[in-house]
Amino acid sequence: MQPTPRIEGIVETILYVDDLERAVAFYRDVLGLTAQGGDRERFAVFNPGGRQVLLLFRRGATLVPTAVPGGIIPPHDGHGPHHIGFAITHESYEPWKEKLASAGVAIEGETHWPRGGRSLYFRDPDGHLLELITPGIWPNY
Repeated sequence: MQPTPRIEGIVETILYVDDLERAVAFYRDVLGLTAQGGDRERFAVFNPGGRQVLLLFRRGATLVPTAVPGGIIPPHDGHGPHHIGFAITHESYEPWKEKLASAGVAIEGETHWPRGGRSLYFRDPDGHLLELITPGIWPNY
C-alpha cells in the first residue's frame, strides 16, 4: 500500500447565506475582509488571510452542476448554523471586542484556553457562529 499523500492545508471554506448582499456587507464592513470576486448573485469570494479563501454562497443557488472554464463543479449546499474560527493576534483581541460592540454585534461568549489562547464568539447575520482566536488553543496554533 502506498503512503497517503500529505494535505497542505484548507484552501476554501464555504458558508451558505440567505441574503448575499447583507452577508457581503457584514464580512467586508464589520470583519474587514477583502473581497476577491464573485458574481454578486450566487456567490462572493473573500480573502481571510494567507492562501485561504472564504466563499459565501446564496443558499440554494448551487443545487445544480455548474459549468466553469475547464470543468464542472458538482452541486452543494448547506443548512443550519456553521462555525468558522478566524486567527487574530493577542494584541488585537480587545480592539476586536470594541469593533464588534461599535458595529452592534453581540458577543455570545469568551473563553480563556489552558494553553494561553483566547476566543471571542459572535454570530453573523445568518446565525453562523464566528470565533476570533488568538494563538494558544491548539498544539499547532
